[in-house]
Amino acid sequence: MERIIESIVQGDQDSVRCYLRDYNAQYAECFFFNSEEHERKKQQELEEFRKNKTRECVPDSDMDSDDEEPDLPLRQHLTAALLSFISSQLQPSVLRECLQTLRILSRDRRGLGPMVTDGALATLASLGGVRLQASPRQQKIAADGSERKHSQIHSDASLVDVVSVVPVTSEKARTGEEEDEEMEEDEDVCRKEALKALCNVIYNSRKAQERVSALRFLQAVWDSVKQGINSRKPNSVQFYRLRLLFLLTALRPELRLQLQQEQGMSVLTKALEQCLAVSWGNGYEVLSDTTAPPLSKETSNEAVEILKTLFNIAHKFDRKEPNEADAAMYRRLAAVLRHCLLLTFVDEDSKEEIQGHTVNMLSALPLTCLDVLLSVHVDKASHEWEGVNMDCVHTLLLFMERRLNRGEKLKEKLILVVNLLTESSRVHRETRHYLRQQILPPLRDVAIRPEQDPTLRGQLVRLMTHVDTDVKHCAAELLFVLCKENVSRFVKYTGYGNAAGLLAGRGLLNGRRNSADFRHASQYSSDSDSDTEEYREAKARINLVTGRVEEEQPDPMEGMTDEEKEEEACQLIGMINRLTRNRFIQPYAVTMDGRLAPLHRQMKVCTLQEEAEDEGQDIDMMPEAREEDKDIE
Repeated sequence: MERIIESIVQGDQDSVRCYLRDYNAQYAECFFFNSEEHERKKQQELEEFRKNKTRECVPDSDMDSDDEEPDLPLRQHLTAALLSFISSQLQPSVLRECLQTLRILSRDRRGLGPMVTDGALATLASLGGVRLQASPRQQKIAADGSERKHSQIHSDASLVDVVSVVPVTSEKARTGEEEDEEMEEDEDVCRKEALKALCNVIYNSRKAQERVSALRFLQAVWDSVKQGINSRKPNSVQFYRLRLLFLLTALRPELRLQLQQEQGMSVLTKALEQCLAVSWGNGYEVLSDTTAPPLSKETSNEAVEILKTLFNIAHKFDRKEPNEADAAMYRRLAAVLRHCLLLTFVDEDSKEEIQGHTVNMLSALPLTCLDVLLSVHVDKASHEWEGVNMDCVHTLLLFMERRLNRGEKLKEKLILVVNLLTESSRVHRETRHYLRQQILPPLRDVAIRPEQDPTLRGQLVRLMTHVDTDVKHCAAELLFVLCKENVSRFVKYTGYGNAAGLLAGRGLLNGRRNSADFRHASQYSSDSDSDTEEYREAKARINLVTGRVEEEQPDPMEGMTDEEKEEEACQLIGMINRLTRNRFIQPYAVTMDGRLAPLHRQMKVCTLQEEAEDEGQDIDMMPEAREEDKDIE
């Protein structure tokens, strides 16, 4: 690093290029510049955790530490020297090596100081093809001729100083088609390296996030993205512009609102159509080409960045009925998203990623605009149900099943797709009928518990008792909606024990429908649930709590007299009372409104009544009992 800095000071571009090439090759895959210290600290933290069984705090990054790195000041000095060096006229090969080194150095959160200045951020943006607009004050400075185009960049350099520098040039004039292509390729590489470094800096530094918001980066990035869309030419730099746009909207809430006001939804929808080469048929139907090759990795990555940015600006939309213009935009986007789900991909990872982000985006759209997912003509290869094309719903079902089988990070990866299927089933009758046929087919085998069923129904029933409340609720809600929110049918398919959580929350434990909670009654048809012959034969022997036919158990009171049975009952009541008084258990009962309520008040009244009978008093004359009666009422 010292030799590199010395060469930079001397302005020896050839030496700088040679040194940086070696440096970049050595640290190309390096994300921790003090790997030995990093491993040592990880082991130390692990030992402390094993000893104390607690972790006091979680650092912001793996590199955060109170101890100063010996090489950290030198890396910061190198960063500052490179930022100054790239502001001068350099050979394309030298500029490329400089930007690659800056990208590597931008991975280190602790060494970002020289990059988190207005001048450095604007320099990287300019080299990445993002032209920032100067503020009125800076425009006045530029008009007065006070800017210094080729001076060394200091931490207080003005925005106009660095924006006016265009260093992507060559010392020798190039002529001919090959030279032009080579120069254009070098410029593209430099733009990509600058944007990569800029993305790293913004992602790793909160101060950089604040500065790019103040410097109006979003407008400049948005203009460059729209320029790439309108050019209609393949552009390898467009992916990194989209990545930068995603980071800005993900990390700064005010920039999401700004992009919404800039018609971000419609423009990004157009970008997604262009990326996927969408061809439109009648209405909101995207034509599918069965002979088209699988979606390339590059195209898939670009589509993912667009989907992520769309979700950033759309996930807080009110899902009520939109106006006519917005509804048309949402339906067009939903049709493109349907096309995303049905594409073929070069590998499973690309398929999983783009379908995951597509599901996220669908979950943010108004439910009434998702009718375009079904309004597609049916052909021989389609999954058809009641005359409706179910290809999209079938793909969503398979996507949910894959994530269920993996069983990893269910809260992050499963809830959105389950909720999307649940809400779609409420709104679209055909979707509910198809999903019910796939998830809750007519019962035949009633010899096993619902949660032991290896089918998709069993997987969802097992989630109904998951430790995570959100996962448990979304799985139960889907099955409840597929049962048309009918309590007896829900208990039939899941067992009363598994269903008790949802029923208790909705006040349905008494089996009666609560009209206040049954908000979607008018959306369900009146068709009945047809039972199979096997179920009808076993219905009388099914244990409603477990949801299966249980083996007959011997009567524990067989051969006992009535006095012995009464004595056993009194002993049981006494044990329950002692456990309750010592607060080992808390008995509950179902109230008139179908919800669970503690029994301590009712039990206290019973105790007072027993004491009153023993003393020959009237329970109604006791003030404690009168107060308890008021509470019970």
